[in-house]
Amino acid sequence: MLRASGLGLLGLGAASCASVTPAGFVGYRRPSRRLEPVDASWQRIIRTTVGLRPYRPSGFVVRPERLGAKLLIHNYGHGGSGMSLSWGTSQMAAEIALERPERRAAVIGCGVVGLTTTRQLQRRGFDVTVYAEHVPPNTTSNMSLASWTPTSGLVDRARRTATWDHQFRRAARISWTELQLLVGRGYGIGWMEGYSLRNSAPAEVAGDGNSLLPDELQMASTVLGPGEHPFPTAYAVMRPSMNIEPSVYLDRLVADVREAGAEIVIRRFDSRSDLAMLPESIVINCTGLGARTLLGDDEMTPLKGQLTILMPQAGVDYSTFGAASPVAGGFVHMSPRRDGIALGGTSVEGDWSLDPDPDATRRIVEAHIDLFSRMR
Repeated sequence: MLRASGLGLLGLGAASCASVTPAGFVGYRRPSRRLEPVDASWQRIIRTTVGLRPYRPSGFVVRPERLGAKLLIHNYGHGGSGMSLSWGTSQMAAEIALERPERRAAVIGCGVVGLTTTRQLQRRGFDVTVYAEHVPPNTTSNMSLASWTPTSGLVDRARRTATWDHQFRRAARISWTELQLLVGRGYGIGWMEGYSLRNSAPAEVAGDGNSLLPDELQMASTVLGPGEHPFPTAYAVMRPSMNIEPSVYLDRLVADVREAGAEIVIRRFDSRSDLAMLPESIVINCTGLGARTLLGDDEMTPLKGQLTILMPQAGVDYSTFGAASPVAGGFVHMSPRRDGIALGGTSVEGDWSLDPDPDATRRIVEAHIDLFSRMR
C-alpha cells in the first residue's frame, strides 16, 4: 500500500531525502551536538501494542447525507493521518452542521477525530453528546505512533479527485495551526528533530513529485553526510517535526470536551437505524473502521501496525526512520515519549488481528539493537 500510494512514507521522513527546501523556508545546518543512543535491548521491553489504522483507498470522507429527518455528517477514514488532520476535517464537519438551525449534536466515536469534532462543535455553540463503545485509553487513536504525518498511508493516488485534494489541503492547513497552538500547554505535543537514515546520497533518490502537502507546511531538510552525524549510515537527513504523545493528548481532549459541557455515553451502534433513534437531530459519524459495518462502507480496510515500547530514556530527544541493517527487512522507526521509547515499522493491509506478530517484533527490535549499538 505504501508503494501504491506514493505518499505513505512522506510523513515519516522519506520525502525529506529529496533534499529540496520548500518555498518559504531556508535550509540550515544545526551545530553538531551529541545524540544519546537508545539503550535498545530485549530486557528493556515493557509492552507491545497493536492498532488498526482506518484506511480508505480513496481517502477520508467529510460529507453530509440525510438520515430520515436527521442530518448525518461523515468524518472518518483517515488512515495513518488522523492525529495530523483531525482538527481540519472536524472543522469542516462542524461547518456543515452550522447549516442547520439546531444546536444539539451527537458525535459517534471517542478517538481523536470524535474528540476534535466535539471541540469544533462546542466552539460554535453546540451542545454535544459523545456516544462511543470505547473511550481513551482503549481507542485505536491511543495505539498510534502519533506525529505530524498528514500523508501517511492516506490515499491511493489513482483514486484522488480535485475536490478531495482541496479538502485535504484545507484540513492540513487548519490542523497545522491548531497543533502548533497546543505545543507547551500540557497536551503532549512538541517539536523534535527527526533523522531519516540512508546509505545512498539523498540526491540520488527521486522525490515524490506529486505531493499533496502544501509547500508552506513542509519543514526544510538538512542533509548530513559521512562524518557529520553519529549514525552507522553514510547519510542522515534531519527535519524537525511535531510529535504527539497519544495518552497525554487524548486525556487532555477528553478533559476539554467535558469541561465545555459534553456528556460521554458508552453505547454501541450496529446499524443506521440505531443512529436514527438518537434524540439529536444532527449526528456526526467519527467511527473510523466501524463505518464498514455500521454504514456498509466496504472500502474501509485495516492497516495493522504494532509498536514495541522500551523503558523511558530521558536523554533521547530525537526520532529516527530507517536502519542500515539486513535485519531491518523494511522500514523501521523510533520515537521517544514520556511513557517509553516506541519502536515500530509495520503496516499490514487487511489484517484485523489485534495480536502482535512475533516475527515483526523480532525484526523491529533487532534492527534497533543493531542500529544503536553501532551509533557513535
